[in-house]
Order: sequence, then C-alpha cells, then structure tokens
Amino acid sequence: MNILNKINSPDDLKKIPQSKLPELAQEIRELIIETCAKNGGHVAPSLGVVELTIAMHRSFNSPKDKLIWDVGHQAYAHKILTGRRDSFHTLRTLNGISGFPKRCESEHDIWEVGHSSTSLSAATGFAVARDIEKKKTKVVAVIGDGSMTSGIAFEGLNHAGHLNRDMIVILNDNEMSIAENVGALSGFLTRTSSSEFIYKLKRETEQFVKQAKSEMGHGIIRLARKVENSFKGLFTPAMMFQAFGFEYIGPIDGHDLPLLLETMERVKKFDNAVLIHVITTKGKGYKPAEQNPSLFHGVGPFDVETGKLKKGKAGAASYTAIFGNTVARLAEEDDRIIAITAAMPDGTGLTAFGKQNPDRFVDVGIAEQHGVTFAAGLACEGKKPVVAIYSTFLQRAYDQVLHDVCLQNLPVVFALDRGGVVGSDGPTHHGVFDLSYLRMIPNMTLMAPKDENELQHMLKTAVEFNGPIAVRYPRGNGYGIPLDQELKTLTIGKGELLCHGNDGVLVAVGSMVYPALEAAALLEQEGLSLTVLNARFIKPLDTELILDLAKKFGKMITLEENSVQGGFGTAILEELEQHGITGVSVLRMGYPDIYIEQGEQHELRAIHGLDRDGIVKSARKFFERS
Repeated sequence: MNILNKINSPDDLKKIPQSKLPELAQEIRELIIETCAKNGGHVAPSLGVVELTIAMHRSFNSPKDKLIWDVGHQAYAHKILTGRRDSFHTLRTLNGISGFPKRCESEHDIWEVGHSSTSLSAATGFAVARDIEKKKTKVVAVIGDGSMTSGIAFEGLNHAGHLNRDMIVILNDNEMSIAENVGALSGFLTRTSSSEFIYKLKRETEQFVKQAKSEMGHGIIRLARKVENSFKGLFTPAMMFQAFGFEYIGPIDGHDLPLLLETMERVKKFDNAVLIHVITTKGKGYKPAEQNPSLFHGVGPFDVETGKLKKGKAGAASYTAIFGNTVARLAEEDDRIIAITAAMPDGTGLTAFGKQNPDRFVDVGIAEQHGVTFAAGLACEGKKPVVAIYSTFLQRAYDQVLHDVCLQNLPVVFALDRGGVVGSDGPTHHGVFDLSYLRMIPNMTLMAPKDENELQHMLKTAVEFNGPIAVRYPRGNGYGIPLDQELKTLTIGKGELLCHGNDGVLVAVGSMVYPALEAAALLEQEGLSLTVLNARFIKPLDTELILDLAKKFGKMITLEENSVQGGFGTAILEELEQHGITGVSVLRMGYPDIYIEQGEQHELRAIHGLDRDGIVKSARKFFERS
C-alpha cells in the first residue's frame, strides 16, 4: 500500500502523479478484497468502479462538489479515498464503518443510500438548492448496477432534464444489477455499447469531426456534426437521453483512467445537464468476482486465493432455501403459481424455480412497484402470483400493496424474506417495520412461522388463501426441525399453545418463539411458570385465545422482531381495548423507535433484549413489579 498509505483525503489524491494511478487502483482493490474476505461485503460492485471513483475524486472537489452514489454498495473505494482507509477493516461490523454512504460518518457522504435509484432525484434537489444559493459547485450522480430499471430513476431523469440545471449524471453500465439485468432498456444499452466495432467507429468519427473543425469550412463542419449526431443516434442510447434533455457523452471505457480524467475535465466546463455513459466490468480485477458477479455482489467471508466461501458451522437449511423448495413443490401441483422477484432470484431462493419453470418465473428488475402491480394483474386473470421480496424492499411498493392488491382484495402472496434484523447491511436493510406497515391495511392477512417446518405449511396456506396474504420469515438458517412430508393448511387466525404455566404468558411471533420457549424454561427453574403462545398470525389475531389468556393471568409479554411502534404487541393492546378488557399488564418487547445499526444478528438481538437472556431479564423485572 505504498501509494494508498499517502492518501487521507481527496486533496492527497490530487498530488499523486497520474502515471501512478493504475498502481493506486490495484492497491484499493487489494484492500477491498482483503477486507471483504474477512467481513463479507459487496465485492463485485465496488471493484467495478475503482477507476471511476479515482477519476471523480481527482477531478472534482468533494465535499464542496456533491458526489452522490446510487446503490451505495458501490462506494467502498470512495470511503477509502475520503479518510477511512485506516478504519476500513471495520467495514460492516458492530460499531464499525457502514457498508453504505452514511452522512454522520463523513462529510464526503452527502447522501445515504442502501436502496437503489434515488440518486437522480436527490441530485436534482442538490442542484436546485445550489442555484437558489447562487453557489458555483458541481453536482455529480453515479447511477448504475441495475438502478436504471426502477421507475423513480426515470422520474428523476425526466425532471432533471426538464430543468436542465448544471448537473452531471454518470451511468455506470456493467450489464448487471444483483443478478443479470433484465428489461428492454438493459438490452438496448448492452446491444449498443458492447461491440469493439462501435468503439472503433466512434473514435474514427470523433477524429473526423476534430479534423473538420480545424481544416474545413463551416458547411463541412455542419456535415461532420450531423455525422457525429447520426452515429450517436444509431449506435448509442444518445437519442433517448437527449430526449430527456441531457447532453450525452459515451459510451467510454470505465477502466481507462486517462480517458475518464479527460472526460471529467471536459464536462466540468459544461453548465447544463450532462450524462456520461461509462462501461465497466463488475468484479474488475478479481477473477472469481468477474466470473461470478452475482455471487460476489454481496458475499460472506471467503478465501482470497480460491474465491470459495468460508463454510460456517454445519446446520439447518436456510429459510430462503425452504421457501424456494416449497414454492417449487407447490407449483408442481398448481399451474396457476407464478413466482416474481425484483432482481434477486438468488437472494430470494427462486433460481432453481426459474430453471424448472421458465414460463412461470418473472424477474422484473429493480422495480418493486411494477412487480407488485404486475402481480395484481396476474391475480385478476386467475393466476396465483407469489411475490418474493425482502421486507425492506417491499417498502418501496407500499402504495401498490395497499391500492392495487388489497383494495381489490386480490389473492397475491407476499413472501417477505429478511424479516427482522439482517446483520451487517444495517439500517437500510433491516426488516423491522413490515408487521407495522402491513397489518393496518384492510384485507391483508399476515403470518410469521416459528421455524422452517411451519414456514412450508404457511406457504401452502397462503397459496390456497383467496385474498392478499403475507408470510414473513427471517434471514439465516432454521433450527434443523424435521420437515413434514405432507404439507398442511393452517387455520387462518389460530395460534398454537406450546407450554402451560401458572403465572403469566409470553405471546411470541415468528423468530421470537424459540427464544421465548428457552426463556420460559430458565424462568421455570427460578419458580416463575409461564405459558408460551406461538401466535402464528399477526392479522387476524387469535383474539379468543389471547383474550382468554389475558383474563386468566392478567400479565402478558408480547415478543416480536419488529418495531414496537404499531406492531404485533400494539395489535394485542388494541384488541384488549376494543373488547373492554381492563386490569391486564402488558409488556411489549421489540425494537425501539430508532433505526437499528449494523452488527451480527445475534449481537443486535442481544443489545435490544430479544434473545433468551434478554427475555429472562425483562420478564423478571416485569413480574416483580406487576
């Protein structure tokens, strides 16, 4: 790290001779690979933009100039070059630096982003605010890694082009999002930018224009410009972006530092909306990531030499795998089932389903809003769509869930992976709001399994249900519970009593059921005897059973891996109030009204008292004072 060790800020970067920049790029890649091999992380996206990041910080003056990253997992090199080299080893760990841009972490992180496609809208806001203040600074938005498949990206592009403010958009075209890009735009970009012939023809055309300007008359110059514009219209997406009001430059090689620097210096002189189309390779510089960019998009610890993932403790199958296997099994019996994902076939466990049922598998790209409404359309025609989306990403389609699915009472199944805390990705990815934001929607049925065996039964229940229904399950492995060979249909709204006590009741849902059982066993040894109820359903609740338990014991603790604001525990309080049940002491346990920071799942659950020991401690205090 001979060069990198000299850089503690973008100002230091500007002092490095340009001839040394390729060596610096290699050192940055080595640090990213070394750190992610230990901590896990978004390897392929960040490796793909190393040269681009160097060129941006070399040409612009952050934080005076505003550099806005889309899908913030591209920002590792940015973090390294902006004073976080020495702390980079703490990436994605408890109390370490975030895997995404974070405003409180650095003055150079001016926009926080963990979801995609927001950069253009944000950059437009920055540009308008700058112009109101009459400041002379640049606003640069980097969008890519599939983000152009999302509707909000085009909303921002449309508005920014209409305003035509001094703003630079860099389209990082790596032909990938998380999985392989889908959609007409992706095909257009790929078709028009991947040919060596195109690059050669473009260079020759530009050379001709330069020569015309210096040696020929005005008529020939006009002709040369027409040739250049015709070339762009025929062989590049220039026509489309120009229609949005942007000056189009590209496509250019995103790993050619001299070309990148030359281009950046040129566009700095513009005072209108400009789009630079940059072609990059996801995973650049690390062969395993280049060969398998989907796997190395977001990866756990791995061996640097081989690229093989480090195996954790042998254990049960993941909830994601159980979901994928069960949906594939159900689809064999029901040809109405169509599985839908938003650019995450691997992450949601649907890759095998897609190979087995290509006609009944749809990847809509990073377009959750479209995916949900698309599912509603399928449901109107008698299909049974299963929409598999991470809890945190379904938030992006909230209006579509409410208006297009639930208002019409359509039988769409929502499979919410990563419910609860997810670990190192932190607050942008924790799924701790879904119980709150879904249970208040009319017609919605919402359930969460205690283990992997119950998950498969809930999926069968969901597919057979004639209305909107969501199954919410956590990230990670199950408990190794044997799977029933025959799938059962659960009774909607009925819970399961797991053990009987005399002093009070723990009402748990989803991932909190087994910790509740473990806590009850410990408290039993101390002389505190508790009943444990696996609620199963968040909506509708097993009202009759819950009210009976409340009347019988007068003391109840609710447990959920969700925000306590408006969540499962709140639903029980509402039921007690609605039925006029008074004199019942209720302790709601869940996550507080804050954004939960990054850390391993077990660390975060322990910090917030949602593991066995935390439940025991809270229960002692609760029953002592009640």
